[in-house]
Amino acid sequence: MPITVQDQLPAIAALRNENVFVMPQSRAKTQEIRPMRLAILNLMPNKVETEVQFIRLLANSPLQVNVDLLRLDTHRSKNTSEQHLDTFYRYFSEIKDDNYDALIVTGAPLAHLEYKDVGYWQELEVILDWAERHVTSTLFSCWAAHASLFHHYGLKRELKVNKLCGVFKHQCFSEHGALTRGFDDDFLVPHSRYGNISLDQIATIPELEVLAGSDQVGAYLIKNRSGSQVFITGHPEYEAHTLAEEFARDAAKNSNAVIPENYFLNDDPKNEPSKTWQSHAFLLFSNWLNYYVYQTTPYDIKLISQDVRTNNYAE
Repeated sequence: MPITVQDQLPAIAALRNENVFVMPQSRAKTQEIRPMRLAILNLMPNKVETEVQFIRLLANSPLQVNVDLLRLDTHRSKNTSEQHLDTFYRYFSEIKDDNYDALIVTGAPLAHLEYKDVGYWQELEVILDWAERHVTSTLFSCWAAHASLFHHYGLKRELKVNKLCGVFKHQCFSEHGALTRGFDDDFLVPHSRYGNISLDQIATIPELEVLAGSDQVGAYLIKNRSGSQVFITGHPEYEAHTLAEEFARDAAKNSNAVIPENYFLNDDPKNEPSKTWQSHAFLLFSNWLNYYVYQTTPYDIKLISQDVRTNNYAE
């Protein structure tokens, strides 16, 4: 949460130059506070595990966040019981006239399908357009990030022959981004994907900014200029054992499955992996919720669909 000080305090300029968020009292006096309303469109087959992964990160914020779990009208899950979905999920058609402060669209194991061949692609495109009018800020994870970059900006992914899989070192590309505030100079994030959108491609879109990545993984953290869209190509939400389980599944099908890099001790799958990215994951989601949801969403949630936003003092 922000520190509030007198408007003309000289320290404000110095702290902001260090990328520290300081709120002037004139803004603090006009703040109205309510719970944030957030939806998760869960596209993963194992929905229960994915729920735990994302809600864990959201729960670390000091903000009260009311979460709705969303399901597609045009797709039936084969890996999660209908009873669970009927009890805890809402169809998109049920909420399409509502507004949300935030939306998370999860990844999906669809790397080798063309977007047009995805059974629910048309409905997903409708949801992506709906979010532009009904959501203050949307966070897209992995496959959903690539799908959204294609839908909104025409950026096409290339598929790598070998899966990018492991826990990789990243760096921030900007010293003054609110989303990366507090990040270490080097930080670790898991990746598990074939798809890639090159930095050169992203650079052709002036509306987009790459905030973090590396030579090995390319762009990891991307946002549009306003922060209404945030794209994550890795998996900071992963459990310690998630990559190990994915590797076991791959190895059962292919004896030459690639061992995740920088994950198992001595690169030996017999060893237990350790979770080296959790603090980064908590900070990333806390920054997103605070700086691009809470600080910009209007107090009257009905105004979101009228494109009303609060001035973002965090940037």
